[in-house]
Amino acid sequence: MTSIAERLQLVKQRLLCAEASAGRTPGSVTLVAVSKTQPTSCIREAWDAGQRHFGESYLQEALAKQAELAGLDLIWHFIGPIQSNKTRLIAGHFEWVHGVDRLKIAERLNEQRPENLPPLNVCLQVNISDEASKSGVSLAELPALAEQVVRLPGLKLRGLMAIPEPGGGMDRQRIPFRRLRLALEALHAPGMDTLSMGMSDDLEAAVMEGATLVRIGSAIFGARPVRM
Repeated sequence: MTSIAERLQLVKQRLLCAEASAGRTPGSVTLVAVSKTQPTSCIREAWDAGQRHFGESYLQEALAKQAELAGLDLIWHFIGPIQSNKTRLIAGHFEWVHGVDRLKIAERLNEQRPENLPPLNVCLQVNISDEASKSGVSLAELPALAEQVVRLPGLKLRGLMAIPEPGGGMDRQRIPFRRLRLALEALHAPGMDTLSMGMSDDLEAAVMEGATLVRIGSAIFGARPVRM
């Protein structure tokens, strides 16, 4: 059976090949290992293999993992939907938040970010495929939201995030990622240098269109355990 360390190495090799194909600098894309529902033993195994960035979506589960793994130099990303009653804990326990899609949530994260911590890195989630079931700000509403969020001192607006609907081949997969990249470029906002896009099945297409963070779960950890 393939180990987490071996699968992680395969993903890193895919990233290097994608960067080369796109003419990008090796290592220019940060790998976020999506560890939601995975036990801490799996996170520790990935850490032993050199992985440092981890993504979680379920707050209470994430907090328990953070407590158990407090001695490790991990960088925690919150990548799930954000409820208003959970912003305080998210603001105090994560370095990155990828799913900000409305001003109310941004303002709460800003107000509740502890003063002893640096500004919280945030990405605005864009509903890039206009799916009714998906969270995210529309492209039409994005500029106004970005203008408001960038003024919040407790936050550092880093860029955009999207989860497009599944595509077919590479050409089709690249379309929504290209749309997100063009949206970021159109904002002309200083310090916005991040495109959080691409998962296990489409990371190559995302890298070709400028992804700087890819969120990979099953390709590293295998099938996701059933969450009880």
